[in-house]
Amino acid sequence: QVQLVESGGGLVQPGGSLTLSCAGSGFTFRAYAFGWFRQAPGKQRERVGCIASSDGMTGYADSAKGRFTISRDNAKNTVILQMNNLKLEDTAVYYCATAHRRFGCVWYDNEYDYWGQGTQVTVSS
Repeated sequence: QVQLVESGGGLVQPGGSLTLSCAGSGFTFRAYAFGWFRQAPGKQRERVGCIASSDGMTGYADSAKGRFTISRDNAKNTVILQMNNLKLEDTAVYYCATAHRRFGCVWYDNEYDYWGQGTQVTVSS
């Protein structure tokens, strides 16, 4: 069955960096687009960014632009979210999601078919 497992979360100081990984199994990884989302306590889930299946095109929410980078390694069935210059407001549970899509990013959360269990990122001094 389809499985997404996030890892790499933890505690980091403001201005620091973290690398989150999303390992996929049970599906043809290269044919799927991926997204990263996050949810802070008491807030709605929000998108972080996405990466397409075919050409690796990426898109980012304004809050992530210039600080976060999404990449994928189809040989390792892994999607990476590199987060730099982290801010207190980046504290949230981060989720990866996937959808079967030949071209383009999948921007909206209701278009995703499968979700991981999430990994906690805490930015605190």
